[in-house]
Amino acid sequence: MTPSPLNPSELQVLRAQYEKEGDMVGVQTKFNYAWGLVKSHDRNDQQLGVRLLSDIFRLSPERRRECLYYLALGNYKLGNYGEARRYNDLLLDKEPANMQASDLRQLIDNRVAREGLMGVAILSGVSIAAGVVGAFLLKGARKRPWIWGKTSKQNYN
Repeated sequence: MTPSPLNPSELQVLRAQYEKEGDMVGVQTKFNYAWGLVKSHDRNDQQLGVRLLSDIFRLSPERRRECLYYLALGNYKLGNYGEARRYNDLLLDKEPANMQASDLRQLIDNRVAREGLMGVAILSGVSIAAGVVGAFLLKGARKRPWIWGKTSKQNYN
């Protein structure tokens, strides 16, 4: 189960603090704002949250561990399941008993399996439709030899 979003006024408090610090924003303020954004239902908020967490992960090695879960969660919510799994697996390597990360791993695996099955079903449906269309075209071409550039007096062997 994914964490519930902050209410708009709570997120606004985090945004105001982030904007107030401007170019000199502290790592904790940036993390708090990114955390709130990732929990949001708004895709643009989630994307910004993942970008901010990625910056922290890249620039502050001492803060990487605390970014891992929310990077995994944010990428999961955005449909980036490969990235979500990568970050989540890094966290589980460091903390195998982490229940949040274990639950998120199950969510990621279930979503990948479900979307993989839908992808197979869509491809199968497209293949069947192409086969049906091809059969109709071939059947119509046999009835109308002129489609192939031949006249009725030509041999069709």
